[in-house]
Amino acid sequence: MSIKDFSQLNDMHIDVLREIGNIGAGNAATSLANMLNRQIEMRTPVVRIMDIQDVDKAMGGPETPVVAILVELFGDIHGIMMFVAGQKFTKTMLGSLLGCEDADCMHLTEMQSSALSEIGNIMIGSYVSAISSLANLKINMSVPGVTADMVGSLLTVPAAEMGADADKIIFVEDDFENEQDVITANMMLIPSLDSLSTLMNGLGIAL
Repeated sequence: MSIKDFSQLNDMHIDVLREIGNIGAGNAATSLANMLNRQIEMRTPVVRIMDIQDVDKAMGGPETPVVAILVELFGDIHGIMMFVAGQKFTKTMLGSLLGCEDADCMHLTEMQSSALSEIGNIMIGSYVSAISSLANLKINMSVPGVTADMVGSLLTVPAAEMGADADKIIFVEDDFENEQDVITANMMLIPSLDSLSTLMNGLGIAL
């Protein structure tokens, strides 16, 4: 059976997606810790199915500046994933990696953009690896693209890329904690409806 709409997802399906978010975020925290050579803990991620038009409210409003790293997923499932970092995450990461303490996510240098692309690629890869392993699916990723913009403008990308399938989004809010601070980043998964069915079938969950 194929899913026709995201509203068909019940509490059990959401719990499965939350578990994928847990595992993906755990892998991402480990990757970040290795990259920064410091201990990083992860708080339990919040996973929600949201209307795209409501996502800006969850991220501080439509004029909030962010950096998004976007990849296309292909193979057994089709869709896009976006790793979205706000000013605090951007400043903390670039301060640790490049030693620049005044990074502004709306005015990135080429080196800063490249570093964030690598971070996003690793973070998204952690989630894709979790999904692939749990659902026994082969999922490939395109080369990541980096965009710096306000949240409201950024959210036009899923609609442009996915068309009618993009009215809903799987939104994962991650809090990463080190010895000094807590920084938040967000992951957005926008699968096609056929791919959502494939994912649930791969996980052995009836629709």
